[in-house]
Amino acid sequence: MLDRAKAIDEQFIRCLREGRFPESQSRITPAVAGMSKQIFIELFESQMVSRQLDLMARVLKDQGLGFYTIGSSGHEGNAAVARVFRHTDMAFLHYRSGAFMAERARHVTGVNPIRDQMLSLVASSDDRISQGRHKVFGSVELFVPPQTSTIASHLPKAAGAAWAIKQTKDLDVAKPVPDDSVILCSFGDASLNHATAQTALNFASHCAYRGMDLPIVFLCEDNGIGISTPTPDGWVKSSVAQRPGLNYVYGNGLHLPDVYLAAQEAEELARQERKPVFLHIKTVRLAGHAGSDVESQYKPQSAIEANEAQDPLLHSARIAIENGFLSKDEIIARYEALREEVVREAEDCLKRPKLTKVEDIVASLAPQRPAQPVPAVASAERRQAAFGPNWKNLAQPRNLCQHINFALTDLFLQYPNAFALGEDVGKKGGVYRVTADLQARFSDKRVIDTLLDETSILGLAMGGAHLGLLPVPEIQFLAYTVNAFDQIRGEAATLSFFSSGQYTNPMVLRIASLAYQKGFGGHFHNDNAFAFLRETPGMIIAVPSNGPDAAKMLRTCMREAQEQKRIVAFMEPIALYMTKDLHEKGDNGWLFEYPDPAECIELGEVGVFGDSEELVILTYGNGYYLSRQAEKILKEQHGKSVKLVDLRWLAPLPVEAILREVDTLPKVLIVDESRHTGGPAEQIITALVENMESLPKVKRVCGVDSFITIGESWQYLLPSTEDIVQAALAI
Repeated sequence: MLDRAKAIDEQFIRCLREGRFPESQSRITPAVAGMSKQIFIELFESQMVSRQLDLMARVLKDQGLGFYTIGSSGHEGNAAVARVFRHTDMAFLHYRSGAFMAERARHVTGVNPIRDQMLSLVASSDDRISQGRHKVFGSVELFVPPQTSTIASHLPKAAGAAWAIKQTKDLDVAKPVPDDSVILCSFGDASLNHATAQTALNFASHCAYRGMDLPIVFLCEDNGIGISTPTPDGWVKSSVAQRPGLNYVYGNGLHLPDVYLAAQEAEELARQERKPVFLHIKTVRLAGHAGSDVESQYKPQSAIEANEAQDPLLHSARIAIENGFLSKDEIIARYEALREEVVREAEDCLKRPKLTKVEDIVASLAPQRPAQPVPAVASAERRQAAFGPNWKNLAQPRNLCQHINFALTDLFLQYPNAFALGEDVGKKGGVYRVTADLQARFSDKRVIDTLLDETSILGLAMGGAHLGLLPVPEIQFLAYTVNAFDQIRGEAATLSFFSSGQYTNPMVLRIASLAYQKGFGGHFHNDNAFAFLRETPGMIIAVPSNGPDAAKMLRTCMREAQEQKRIVAFMEPIALYMTKDLHEKGDNGWLFEYPDPAECIELGEVGVFGDSEELVILTYGNGYYLSRQAEKILKEQHGKSVKLVDLRWLAPLPVEAILREVDTLPKVLIVDESRHTGGPAEQIITALVENMESLPKVKRVCGVDSFITIGESWQYLLPSTEDIVQAALAI
């Protein structure tokens, strides 16, 4: 029989009528576990709710009316975990958490888990969490941020949220959960092997080893298989039980009293002792991985049926009958009544509206929130105290690095919930000293040296954002971002989209970026490719070319993160950090005075230098610096005037400003230090073609499609001042 969902449904009724149940796998009784009759019955009912939703999901899919069939059948023991923990204990759940959601909803008035999940299954825009964008477990009222992870990429931010509980208390920042809250995070045994899971567990162990609070329960629901690949017996326990500082607790998820007792032990360790816990729950997987998964292709029928014989609902039915809580007829009656309720909800939810307009679908990528008053700039007295000896230097011309440092100092005074984190950002002040003295000014609570692990850095940032902090994580080099890119694309950027803007991960991600580091090669430390950031929906990408712009743009980025809950990549050109001169040695042409702390450069606002009736150069970052050099050569040596436009913002691309500055000029040169393939120049040219009735002549100067080399040969791969001059003359 291919329809194993129908098989387990029929088996449940048949076994109840015949009084045939699986043998008990635990000696823990409801009384020993502290479960009253009412608690047990309610948990059993939550299990049945989850099962009926799974069954209906398969029916709807067969009829072409439903769109998701990864179910929770076999994992219904997680209802007991939901019962033990508070509904305010934020839970990052994987996709087999139906019973958990049903049980948690029991404790919050007005939440109907059957309707909520049914609306999600049929992709209705009435779905209260994603509005039809994805089938997720999520709820603001239940403190469950939605996860679309099919592996373990949500674990780092869950660990970050656990860390942020004490952090918010220490910084006196308001958060949505009580001070003694615990974070829950569920995942499967196969996902344990994923790099992001190992990152989160390593971070938890590291915190515990250092004596830091990390009240998190990693709930590993072990069904013994990952799609078709078995998990070796004993692997989960042997791989985590000896981790330093990580408390291992085991519970049998087939036996409600057993897992209920284990959950209580885990809850006490996490809540009272503020320790990380690995709660290992035995489960089974019923009806395959999903509706499209035919288990008989990779598993003997006898093994499939042996699994089905261990149905946790049959175990719960046996316990209920043995303890006199319910009769078999009462169980069947409730099971069928829930089926009817699910059918009614399905019939009604199928009539509910769907997403049918592009603008509605994308509205939650960057929802427009009401403007808020920008926090006041700190008083002169507070600023002077924070800057200390550097106060007297603010009026002196400074480089890009120092402008960013000064801007961060002012912004940390303005935003008391802001914190910086990254490798070496503390006492060292970062590899390039951009955060120099910041820790001394604001303490190690707000400027935090992290593990050498970009995934942990971004997980901490997202977890902190969930609890009301404003993270400013630093990635040491642009290419290092790739190590943890799924944390940006798959977790941070999707959260607002799949929660209709109800959950967000605001942050300003500072990245030491781009190439032109003379003699400093390698695809990690000297890299000019960032299309992976540009293709991420909803992100803001800022690239300053000089100190004052960097300070003013950074202020806008912080406001956008705080007020509009945006994710911002602030790409800082490494090669310009310490640059002093523009045209010749000693001219100090690239040193500038630090701008008033209230001045900003708004999104979409470009910089313009010079004027021309013939040629405009569109560029950014290092390209703008080189174009300024080229502009002088063109004017003085060739008698040619050009207009330069510093784009500043690469996502969203300032198309309106580009068109305004190009206007009627007959020639456009794009200087794009990124690679020939995948750089912003492609999008700029497309914007010109799509929006201009009379197209100018267009040429571009780009980086070569290559990794950057060491030594002197790098200069042949990147645009140079001479390249720009020759291209301008040619056009």
